[in-house]
Amino acid sequence: MNSTAAELIRYGINGVVATLVHFALLAFNLHILTMPSAGLANIIASVFGISASFLGNRYFVFHRSTKGIIAQAAKFSGLYGAMALLHGVVLLVWTDWLDLNYRHGFLLATILQISLSYIGNKRLVFKP
Repeated sequence: MNSTAAELIRYGINGVVATLVHFALLAFNLHILTMPSAGLANIIASVFGISASFLGNRYFVFHRSTKGIIAQAAKFSGLYGAMALLHGVVLLVWTDWLDLNYRHGFLLATILQISLSYIGNKRLVFKP
């Protein structure tokens, strides 16, 4: 298996784990804490999913990167902050305004995030 294919597999595994963290906290916020806004609940949950994603990307996916953790964390935070806002806006519109199922909105927002994050991580944050 070539290095790009192995990297994509590791990226997929890391993404699944980070997404599970994100979704579990979103569901917790909505169902246990009964937060009235799916958009706000999602933004809070995304902080935890983003943290899991950063650690996985740094130490598991793009482990050959030689940049310092502070520089990577700053770039990663900017990239993922923008994507978290996008994710939150998608759920705000999908669930709060259109009154559609938050699970479907979460899936749509996550597909957008996956597409943007691999390219941003590889070319901006964790480049060797």
